[in-house]
Amino acid sequence: MIIGFVGTGIMGRPMAGHLQAGGHQLLLFKHKSPLPEELVAGGAEECATLTELAERSDIVITMLPDTPDVERALFGDKGIAAGLKAGKTLIDMSSISPIATKDFAEKMKATGADYVDAPVSGGEVGAKAASLTIMIGATPEGFERCQPLFALMGKNITHVGGVGDGQTCKVANQIIVALTIEAVAEGLLFASKAGADAAKVREALMGGFASSRILEVHGERMLKRTFDPGFRIALHSKDLDLALSGAKALGLALPATANAQQLMNACIGAGDAGRDHSALVTALERLSAHEIG
Repeated sequence: MIIGFVGTGIMGRPMAGHLQAGGHQLLLFKHKSPLPEELVAGGAEECATLTELAERSDIVITMLPDTPDVERALFGDKGIAAGLKAGKTLIDMSSISPIATKDFAEKMKATGADYVDAPVSGGEVGAKAASLTIMIGATPEGFERCQPLFALMGKNITHVGGVGDGQTCKVANQIIVALTIEAVAEGLLFASKAGADAAKVREALMGGFASSRILEVHGERMLKRTFDPGFRIALHSKDLDLALSGAKALGLALPATANAQQLMNACIGAGDAGRDHSALVTALERLSAHEIG
């Protein structure tokens, strides 16, 4: 198929590369950064506008930072929606508001195109390894059409329900990930402050009920101080904003989520917005005047 891919950043770049390696033709739109050289070398073509990209594509995929970015790309001047028609599909793989997603899908009905929300989890590592978890909100027909593309980018592919349900699932994922990062950070900080070897404590915990992928990967990041972003604190804080605004609309209490977001906000205030979300540990270290090590 001809695929228009919008958003070739940390995650989108390798995702688009897997689609290209799978034999699909890529169309790209240069917004701020230059087009990835490896995608252009592989045959990707540049479009002058997002409307042109949509007109020439069978499927358009967006992988953008936040809800307003997706809205501008879809409905802004010379945007994607203007180039869509019946028979085409828009797949939004960004992590954005479930409520806004449903509104966007409703507006998109006028074009006749299908709308699929398919946010991902797995970070840069998962994007590069084509092992992403993909949470999909779509009609059965929309899911069936797009599933071969998802199979090129991920391994755990779940059709959660209708449009918007994929984004709801992603918000739930981000709540769990944030609270687990905080739990790992607090556990290792406690061990270190108490005088134990935090690396040995992590090693022991990896063989018990406390074991998790976050303890494995992000626990190691905390110990080695390797906070180059796989997923930036600023983006995870944005996702927790979605969780808390959704909770307010639903009349739901999420106190631990609110606490995790405050720790991320403290990191952002300290100039760490661009660091990996495992750097949440640094907010706790500042509060405790003690660094794991």
